[in-house]
Amino acid sequence: MRTPLFAAVMISSMPAAAWASPDLPLLPMPATVTSQAGSFSFARATIVADDAGGTAAARRLAELVGRTGGPKLVLAKSGAIRFRRDPAIKGEEAYRLRVTPAGATVSASSDTGLYYGATTLWQLIAASSDGRIGAVTIDDAPAFTWRGVMLDSARHFQPPAYVRQLIDRLAMEKLNVLQWHLTDDQGWRIQIDRYPRLSAIGAWRQPAGAAGVDPTTNKPVRYGGFYTKAEIREIVAYAEARHVTIVPEIDMPGHATAAIAAYPELGSTPTPPKTPSSDWGVLYNLYNTDDATFTFLTNVLDEVLEPFPSRYVHVGGDEGVKDQWKADPRIQARIKALGLKDEEQLQGWFMARIGTYLQQRGRRLVGWDEILEGKVPPSATVMSWHGVSGAITAAKAGHDAILSPSPDFYLDHIQSDSGDEPPGRGGVMDWKHIYTFDPLPAVLSADERRHLLGVQVNLWTEHVRTTAYADRMLWPRAAALAELGWTPAAKRDWKGFAARLPAEFARYRRLGLGYNMTPLEPLASVDGGDGKVTVKLRQQADVGVLRYTIDGSAPTVASLAYDGTLTLPEGTRLRVRAFAGGEPLGTGRDWTLTAALLRTRTATEMDLCATAVPLRLEDDGATGGVRRVHWGDIFHPCWIWKRAPLDGIASLSAEVGQVPFNFSIGADLAKVGFDKPRTPTGELVVRLDRCDGPVVASIPLGDATRNAGVSTIAGSLPPQQGRHDLCMTFTQTGPNPLWMLDRLTLGPAK
Repeated sequence: MRTPLFAAVMISSMPAAAWASPDLPLLPMPATVTSQAGSFSFARATIVADDAGGTAAARRLAELVGRTGGPKLVLAKSGAIRFRRDPAIKGEEAYRLRVTPAGATVSASSDTGLYYGATTLWQLIAASSDGRIGAVTIDDAPAFTWRGVMLDSARHFQPPAYVRQLIDRLAMEKLNVLQWHLTDDQGWRIQIDRYPRLSAIGAWRQPAGAAGVDPTTNKPVRYGGFYTKAEIREIVAYAEARHVTIVPEIDMPGHATAAIAAYPELGSTPTPPKTPSSDWGVLYNLYNTDDATFTFLTNVLDEVLEPFPSRYVHVGGDEGVKDQWKADPRIQARIKALGLKDEEQLQGWFMARIGTYLQQRGRRLVGWDEILEGKVPPSATVMSWHGVSGAITAAKAGHDAILSPSPDFYLDHIQSDSGDEPPGRGGVMDWKHIYTFDPLPAVLSADERRHLLGVQVNLWTEHVRTTAYADRMLWPRAAALAELGWTPAAKRDWKGFAARLPAEFARYRRLGLGYNMTPLEPLASVDGGDGKVTVKLRQQADVGVLRYTIDGSAPTVASLAYDGTLTLPEGTRLRVRAFAGGEPLGTGRDWTLTAALLRTRTATEMDLCATAVPLRLEDDGATGGVRRVHWGDIFHPCWIWKRAPLDGIASLSAEVGQVPFNFSIGADLAKVGFDKPRTPTGELVVRLDRCDGPVVASIPLGDATRNAGVSTIAGSLPPQQGRHDLCMTFTQTGPNPLWMLDRLTLGPAK
């Protein structure tokens, strides 16, 4: 009786029998697809399975169909939907799906193959509008064996329920590895019975700035959390049932602040940290190389290996700044005793010792590409993050490698230029950029390419405080990675992928899962004068067609398609939305083209004067219950409004906020400089035409310094004629807190 509801929520308007392979709403696209005549009615079908693996796959199919509004599919002794074991199908993840008018059969030699076949069949069913799916034969297997996502739970702790949800989503995309980043300078997230202070002390910190103080009690906020062994076992079992391998990451020798805060004797400095850090960046705290420290590390790893059956264990090995080792007499004595040249060779020896330990326990070390600087075991796997160079070096040396290059696969980068993007790093890594990445470097021979296990995207969470932010940073970019890792290169096509995204988004919505709609939304650049406004529209995602109305009505698929700059009368209401075929994308945008709109610019609509480290930073204080997200470069906070219309302008107002400067940047801190303030609180300074041009406004920050959220400050502007660039900076005595411009509005003379 659920079939009418099911049909009402499905998105495909194409009769099932008319499907051709490019139109199939599948992601990732299978290796081979052969469409055939006829269709199969699944609405009242039952399911039959050969064995336990087939039964598990059948239950997964029934679960997903039910969760996306479909009919109740039940297991029976006979049925039109069949799961069959077929030893002739080669490959641990390979399967065949054959749909005929009589039924649907999933065949595979492995449980994983049956499970993935069920996933593909679900996607076909979920797109049906009439209770039928077209006849088709799909023979499928992945291009790469490692198709991964890294979740950083050390910087911000995510609840176990969120980790399970993420695993479920990975399985829906045929992603098969979750690298779980569990330890770092900011937090230790795994219970270790032998060392209870790791979770009692190492799992908790006080956030920087206003977020670190409870406004109701004025007491420090205790922020963090950790996963108990029971929770980890439950999560691992949940992942195993979905054919996802969890690879734990326990960082060493660097990124060790949280552990050293819990057990100071592990450190390499006479002044070890007392708490995990609230700073982002590369901290200097390294484990020392005493035998007692290796005993600690191997004891910890013994307890890590017990709940994590993965043959791979990630131990970091990256970003080990050696200042403390250079200054520690014990470390220098160890270098001399081992006959090593320097601290870099000592790290190589350190990682090799850990690698040997793991090898003796039947596990394989995985490390970031810095591990190539030492003599790690031949079985060690290299995760290449310095572009693809680490993977190339590893493959040529006979090591297996995983492509996880920065910035290309680093999902803490924003994915559009919009001011509605979540907090994250500048440098847009959009959906198309990930999808079109070439995972097979041409410099490698065919034999060397066999060492490339696959691809992985990484979600570092320094700026990703909430799980809602995490969903937006991950999806649909992780889905683009899924197709890159699964579909043969000859079958991958950006336009085809983009055309299949609306079906993917429909599945997300039916499942109640978050994703980033911002790149789908239109962006507008406005200009004008003399009662006219010119509008240039674009969309970062490059998915669908922008359609618009100017009569106040909501855009539809029949509305005018945007094909160039619009010139419209002031006062026009412009509404714009993207459409892919007949499907609306995102939520659309609505502008009233007034003179006031032309006189306002947000920080994201301006140019940054420098892009050394551009960031979208979440305010540490709330404004109207919301923590705003600011855009600026932390080395040189400076914004330029190009060709600002200054005729008749007599004043300006600015919305400004302050964020903590909690960045560990070492000697580069000397590069962060500011003009001296003229007033006790500092000023917003506006210069004309150039950033070294004449000062036309200097507005004291005043009471804004006592407000943790966004404040509005205002001042006069001397009369100017025509259009001029405006350059905005702040004066302050030091970088903390760092002032950020959120919005600037020009006021006309009264």
